[in-house]
Order: sequence, then structure tokens, then C-alpha cells
Amino acid sequence: MVRGGAVMAWYVPEGAGPDSGFRIIGSHTDSPGLALKPTPDFDSAGWQQVAVEVYGGVLLHSWFDRELTVGGQVMTKDGTRHLVTTGPLLRLPSLAIHLYRKDEFKPDRQRHMQPVLSVGTPETSVLGVVGKQLGISSEDIASFNLITADAQRGAVFGAGEKLIAAGRMDNLSSVHASLRALISAAEQLGVADNSSHNDILVMAAFDHEEVGSSSRYGAGGPILGDVLTRTARALGATEEQRFQMFARSSCVSADAAHSVHPNYAEKHDPTHHPIIGQGPVTKINGNQRYASDAQTVSLWEDACRRADVPFQRFVGNNDVPCGSTIGPISATRLGIPTVDVGVPMLSMHSARELVGERDQLWLGQALEAYLVG
Repeated sequence: MVRGGAVMAWYVPEGAGPDSGFRIIGSHTDSPGLALKPTPDFDSAGWQQVAVEVYGGVLLHSWFDRELTVGGQVMTKDGTRHLVTTGPLLRLPSLAIHLYRKDEFKPDRQRHMQPVLSVGTPETSVLGVVGKQLGISSEDIASFNLITADAQRGAVFGAGEKLIAAGRMDNLSSVHASLRALISAAEQLGVADNSSHNDILVMAAFDHEEVGSSSRYGAGGPILGDVLTRTARALGATEEQRFQMFARSSCVSADAAHSVHPNYAEKHDPTHHPIIGQGPVTKINGNQRYASDAQTVSLWEDACRRADVPFQRFVGNNDVPCGSTIGPISATRLGIPTVDVGVPMLSMHSARELVGERDQLWLGQALEAYLVG
């Protein structure tokens, strides 16, 4: 089920009923970027530029001097919804060092974060390019949700090719792993002799996590609760039995984790600093920025052991603010025990992020073990 930028998928095994629970993997589809404003085209100093809004916690300097693609949803005046991606189209050029002598680069979000589209062609418009990509006139476009992303292909690199560099790994790394886990687990549970439980398997990939999750399709909205409730009712559950199904449920909130940075190791706690290539990370925070508790940490790490997957634990440095995830939001809304996990990552919220190849594979294997049980 696709709703806006959110994707929900679930598998109901044979024998599922009001005595079942839900095994949920939560993630999010959105990433920080530069979102096109409703009237995006403008000219400046002979250049055609695109007006954008900074979406989420963008690592601003990383978006300069790279080709950007534009992608997302377009609604036409006849009510049709289109998905589009343009390929390399925009660029944020840096100011030459000869013209900027300050030691620290701090771009102004309004004045300096507007990409260039073309020069000397005032008739050019970004919506014209988008319309051409869709085979329609820009005049037929009623509205859109379009955002930029790094146009460069992902790369496997490093000695032994053990590292992955790509855009939007936060949090498509978790969406990819959870989808593969759901498909594989459903295939295993579909074999009658191999079914270890009758719980319903759910993948919930929310939208708008990077801006707080407070939307129809975010973790703070009704979408997951509605799916679970309607599934329970379809299985004949009464309202009391639905509450019991929720009480038998669990959730793994999968989102990227901070790997220790070799040049800034002091930013991590000295005894809880995950390293790329050493397994998925269990994220723990006493101030409830993560939903993990003793029960759910045990549940997750048992799944890792059954999958023969190494794991690490992250607790933040007391002097460094801790981010959060969909985990506490979803757990608060539904009352379902939740653990926060993810692959260790460097350059989080950069236009191009870095993860380990093995960690990505291991995350999928551990999630599958959690679903199969």
C-alpha cells in the first residue's frame, strides 16, 4: 500500500487470527534535501535558477559542486499522479576561494542554496524539463512534490571494496533491508512445515521522519495503526482482542546509526562507539530519544545471534545532543514494544553517505530472523 511517500506491506500467514500478534519493521523513505518551492523558476545575473526550500537537517556544504537530480510526484490537472526523475539537472556552484577569505564556510540558506539550471536561456524552466520527461506540457502540471538528490551513481570502493557510497542511505538502507527481509520471511512462513508462528509480518516505511514525523503519512500519523486495526478486524478480532494482538506485538525501528569518525573520535562515547563493518547497531538512550529497553534489546540481539550476525551498541556522548527516530513516536502512539537499530554510517545527512557492505547484508539477515522467529 502506497500513501504519499509512505509504503506499507504485510504478510498474513495461514492460521493467523485474533490470537496472533504483529512483527513490525519500521523505517522511513525520506531523506534531507532541497525541495522545490511552488513557483520554482527565477533569474539572477543572467542565470536561470531554481527556488528551493531546505528539507530536514541537510549537511549544507556537501550539496555544493555536484550534479543534482530532481525527482518526486507530479499531479496533472486531469487528476493523474506521475512519478518522475530527471537525471543530472541542477548544481550549486561554490564561490571561488579568491572571493571568500573566511576560514569557515557558512552558506546562507535563502541566498546561497539556490541551484543553477542554465545560463542565457530565460525561456528555460525546471517545470518545462519535468514536463518533457513526462511527455506533457508544463501548463498541464497542477502541483508537485519534487526534491533534489545526488545524481551520481552509488559506488562500492575501498581496499577490498567493502564500503558503499551513495545518496539517501539514510534511510533507504533500512527500507531495502526490511523489504528483502519481509519477502524472504514470508516465503519461509508460507511453507506449512516451516511455520514457527502465526504472527502477521509488517513493513512500515513512513514519510516525513526528517522533519518530525507529524503528518498523515509520518510515524506520528494514523497510517500504521489503521493498517494494524483493519487487519485485526479482518481476522475477526473484537476490540478487546485487538488490544491483545497489540500486546503480543513488537517493532524494530530501523534507521541509520552514527559510526565513530576516525578524525572526530571524541564525539562518541569511548565505550559505545560503533564501527563500520562490525555489524548492525542497537541504539540506546536513557532519555528516550530511542525506544530501546531491556526487553526489546534482548529480543533484537537474540535475532542477531540466531542469524549469526555480529552486533554493536550505541549510546551517545553526554556532551553531544542525541537525535531520535520513528521508534519513540510509534511506540508512544501504539504502545508496542520497540527497539531502535540501524547500520553504522559516516557522513549522515550529506548528499552522499558512507556505509559498510557487510553491515547492510547483516541488517537484512537479522531482520529476517526477527520476522521468522
